[in-house]
Amino acid sequence: MKVVAFERSVQGTGSSRRLRLAGRTPAIVYGANSQPTLIELDHNAIFHALKKEAFHSSILELEVGSVSQQVLLRDVQYHPFKPLVLHVDFQRVDSSKKLHKKVPLHYLNQEISKAVKLDSAILTHVMNELEITCLPANLPEFIEVDLAEIGAGQSLHAKDVKLPAGVELMQYLEQENPVIVSATIPAAAMAEEAPNAAEGDGAPAAS
Repeated sequence: MKVVAFERSVQGTGSSRRLRLAGRTPAIVYGANSQPTLIELDHNAIFHALKKEAFHSSILELEVGSVSQQVLLRDVQYHPFKPLVLHVDFQRVDSSKKLHKKVPLHYLNQEISKAVKLDSAILTHVMNELEITCLPANLPEFIEVDLAEIGAGQSLHAKDVKLPAGVELMQYLEQENPVIVSATIPAAAMAEEAPNAAEGDGAPAAS
């Protein structure tokens, strides 16, 4: 995805306020053993770009004048109640160094999973993203998680997720192995099953 930016020579609260009044958003680019660069963005363009999931998890092509560089979105500051982007941080990408990045999870086959079809269980998404590490060339926009085989009472953990080639979980996730999805039977359904089970276990009536 391409981002068009413009060089910015002045910084400070007053300068940033004037930029925003002019429909611009102040931003900065840092990293890759280079000095930070002050830039500005068209507010409407960045506001709509930030609504796209891929913009947050993909390597972006940042174009400043005649120079293009690969960057990652690292931070966004929003106005507390106005639809206004106050500031954006980008980090330069070094193709030879691994990235640490949170990537969205896309859950598949929830409606046809064993837990839902056989036991009317509820699948709860405990996590909607995973923190991974990989080289820039291997960075996925998202990671798919197939829920077709999950059964009632079961949980899916981070280490159960099939990762794309060249992608690894962050170390702390590998140690803790948190739950990302759980399948539970609603209390009402369990209450209905209990009397039926009791009737089935009762002694036959005397003749």
